[in-house]
Amino acid sequence: MKTQKSEELYQKAVKFMPGGVNSPVRAFGSVGRTPLFIERAKGSKIYDADGNEYIDYVCSWGPAILGHAHEEVVEEVRKAALDGLTYGAPTKKEIILTELISEIMPSMEMIRLVSSGTEAVMSAIRTARGYTKKDMIIKFRGCYHGHSDGLLVKAGSAALTQSVPDSAGVPASYTENTLIADYNDKASVSQLFERFKGKIAAVLVEPVAANMGVVLPEEDFLSYLREITYKEEALLIFDEVITGFRLGLGGAQAYFNIKPDLTTLGKIVGGGMPIGAYGGRRDIMQVVSPLGPVYQAGTLSGNPIATAAGIKTLEILKKNTFIYQELEVKAKLLADAYADRAAGKGEAIKVNQIGSLLSAFFTDKEVKDYNSAVSSDTGKYAAYFRTMLEQGIYVAPSQYEAMFVSAAHSEADLEKTCRIIREN
Repeated sequence: MKTQKSEELYQKAVKFMPGGVNSPVRAFGSVGRTPLFIERAKGSKIYDADGNEYIDYVCSWGPAILGHAHEEVVEEVRKAALDGLTYGAPTKKEIILTELISEIMPSMEMIRLVSSGTEAVMSAIRTARGYTKKDMIIKFRGCYHGHSDGLLVKAGSAALTQSVPDSAGVPASYTENTLIADYNDKASVSQLFERFKGKIAAVLVEPVAANMGVVLPEEDFLSYLREITYKEEALLIFDEVITGFRLGLGGAQAYFNIKPDLTTLGKIVGGGMPIGAYGGRRDIMQVVSPLGPVYQAGTLSGNPIATAAGIKTLEILKKNTFIYQELEVKAKLLADAYADRAAGKGEAIKVNQIGSLLSAFFTDKEVKDYNSAVSSDTGKYAAYFRTMLEQGIYVAPSQYEAMFVSAAHSEADLEKTCRIIREN
């Protein structure tokens, strides 16, 4: 494995970008390496500046569900680019994409397109507060919803206290209305609603947590959130930036048959181009400007290149729903390989898998919440990551991220990956 060119690029990058990267997880710091610089990708493979080839299970953190550089999607992007990159004015593609999203996810009766998942969640929270005329929100420890100031928080000395900032530069006043509960812990939610009676605007949740590694909701957890938010006249917001169109065509809400009041989307909805969306019940979304008093705007929202890619991606997924069954089979093969490795080596590994998402945790605990997730041995994960990378397998450079399977992963890809997982 040659790394000279990536090393040279990294030395240049650190002069102009903090840590040499434009997103922290790319820095590879938690796995004891400097980052690889990727030059191109096709199908299930990515290729770095030194010409190394890797089978990719990061898939740009989810959106490459069809594989990289899918011919039909790329052609739509090419055609759209020839007509201009951005207009700052309405286009027909925005209507087509939002109508398509609403058809697939009926809970999203009205939709606003934005430019990222962070922006989508930030705007959905503002909408929830504007609609309910309440200020507080509940989020869950270990669930990530983008880097807006009000959400960069963790619990204080107790899980049920108001939170303090988890990042420098965020004033405490920005997070004082963000409450922290524990994922899969119904009591922690009910206690917050009791303590802050009549003050909570919304519960914000990743229906399948995927930013502390993949953590599945317990059987009645999501239905409980639906029930208590109805009861307490608060809104239920599903952050489906990762699960939307990835867990299944209709996302987690279709998979679990739970109808949220608001949903946030990103990643796949743009076919890999920068985009996000939030939407929900018509009466709620009608408080958004220019119809209502909740202001939100964006020059690049509904960008014609991103919408073109998103339309084609969703059309392909809608037409070929068998893809989801195939992805599940592929992901289970990988999950079984990790289980075999654990049994064969007497190694502490727990695997969580649902649909095309999975995580291998280096712990002997069943991972069902934040505390069990962080019991993982990150040193062992880092050693595993380096071994996989050196043998041409690209997995998340962090214990607390998901693996993603794509339609482009071939039988040969999976056989090689499973063999390396079991043997190394």
